[in-house]
Amino acid sequence: MSQASTAERTRNLPAATPAEIVREYGPLGDPHGECRVHGVSWDGRHVLAATGAHILVIDPASGQTVRSIAAISDAGTAFDGTHVYQVAEARIDKIDPATGRVVKSIPAPGNGNDSGLTWAEGSLWVGQYRDRKIHQIDPDTGAIRRTIESNRFVTGVTFVQGDLWHGTWEQDESELRRVDPATGEVLERLAMPAGAFVSGLESDGAGMFYAGGGNSGMVRAVRRPAAKRG
Repeated sequence: MSQASTAERTRNLPAATPAEIVREYGPLGDPHGECRVHGVSWDGRHVLAATGAHILVIDPASGQTVRSIAAISDAGTAFDGTHVYQVAEARIDKIDPATGRVVKSIPAPGNGNDSGLTWAEGSLWVGQYRDRKIHQIDPDTGAIRRTIESNRFVTGVTFVQGDLWHGTWEQDESELRRVDPATGEVLERLAMPAGAFVSGLESDGAGMFYAGGGNSGMVRAVRRPAAKRG
């Protein structure tokens, strides 16, 4: 499969449109007082926010933290319908959300330089922040199945209705980008407001994205645009 070069993808970028932030949650703090969001996921009812030592489980209607899961959680978070996957240093832990027990660990492809994480199509998809890549990996072994290149630093990663989106955060600017999962071509760009940086990204499977806000300790609900093709 041929891929466009980074320079070609940069030249052909579509114009960005402003992201529509509909709600903000936070600043969050875990039970030990840390206030930084490293990763974000969605379990079908709640927003999951990784804060370093705990994964907070947040009711999106009330904004309240309903419980927390003690876990090393310094980058992306994902949910496969049963288990939570959490980047923890140079590995990815598979966690029973009911007990917080780590049932399995696999090596992270970035060996500690990983960012976003999501589950889709029977695979984990892992962002590589400064390497500007997204890896599709085997959730049982960590083996890389394929790699997509970006022309920006990659933070959060999510799939929704067959579309691959990822967050960017570079030179004090952040965007949400819809990209072709086969080629990495940027198909759509949502520009976040100044100061609203993206450190994690997940979709609720419907009309909303949840974007982590890094050092701000915020999670922001961003309206997902109507589906486009091409």
